[in-house]
Amino acid sequence: MAKVDAHAITAEEYDEIPELTDAMMARAVSGDGLNLLKRGRGRPRIDQPKRQITLRLDADVIEAMRASGPGWQIRANEALKKRFQR
Repeated sequence: MAKVDAHAITAEEYDEIPELTDAMMARAVSGDGLNLLKRGRGRPRIDQPKRQITLRLDADVIEAMRASGPGWQIRANEALKKRFQR
């Protein structure tokens, strides 16, 4: 880190920095960045997050679920929820 801190920026290096355009400024978010820090990264937290488990199923069951197309895991979850929800 000391090597980075010891570097003095030269006039030529400033020439490498692109100019800020009006389009860039229009997309800019004003503030001190605290709201970005508070927001965090990734998806927002949900009240009942899903949990990953290991479940052994017959191969033909898995193939049939996958054959139903994209989103098959969600549909499998919904079918289990419908069957076992109180």
